[in-house]
Amino acid sequence: MKITRKEVEYVAHLARLRLSEDEAEKFTAQMDQILSYFEKLNELNTEGIEPTSHSVPMVNAFREDLVKPSLPVDDALVNAPDKEGNFFKVPKIIE
Repeated sequence: MKITRKEVEYVAHLARLRLSEDEAEKFTAQMDQILSYFEKLNELNTEGIEPTSHSVPMVNAFREDLVKPSLPVDDALVNAPDKEGNFFKVPKIIE
């Protein structure tokens, strides 16, 4: 095995997951299969192959950034449940 049950339990702990005995065994086996497959991929000859970030060419689909007048403050705050001056008023969450 490439991965131990203890390592799976450690990762589950970091992810704040509580695994049953059956799940821990199942995930250990599944992770072992995944890592074995990656090890198999390492056997491929990749010499001369350029690294890529995308398998297909990508183009920027964003619109041009234009300066425009923004929404008036009164319109933005018209449905606000609570406001103070020109601002949304929200409960304090950081002490």
